[in-house]
Amino acid sequence: MSGAVAASGDDPLLLDRQVCFPLYAATNLLGRLYGPVLKPLGLTYPQYLVMLVLWEEEPQTVGSLGTRLYLDSGTLTPLLKRMEQAGHISRSRDPEDERRVMIALTEQGRALRAKALHVPETIAGGRSAEGLDALRDGVRQLVTMLADPAGQR
Repeated sequence: MSGAVAASGDDPLLLDRQVCFPLYAATNLLGRLYGPVLKPLGLTYPQYLVMLVLWEEEPQTVGSLGTRLYLDSGTLTPLLKRMEQAGHISRSRDPEDERRVMIALTEQGRALRAKALHVPETIAGGRSAEGLDALRDGVRQLVTMLADPAGQR
């Protein structure tokens, strides 16, 4: 068996017993699902998430975007630079605190919202709203649990 240990049903290292694997697989599958839907909008999935936050409320600081999206500034900054180059957002220093970078939508970014209205329905693919709401709420509870430092023992 080339070094592999025979797994029993109570083996803690079985792939099917891991919480991380279905989340990893779901993330990959969601990326594949969203990719073709977002491509005509000129957005990647992480850029779409940024746009969703900004369509709710703008301007936002880089820090508040990072907190909302669970992204660190090292990941977010290059993403925002590409979005600025594409004409979707503007970045500027906060006049009240030069250390903070403010992110706002451009007119092009605001107009993109109307073009993106079909995305949720397209992704839902005819699945029941109630089922998707329940799934989202359950996953949100998991995110809250994982993000809670007290929960990380």
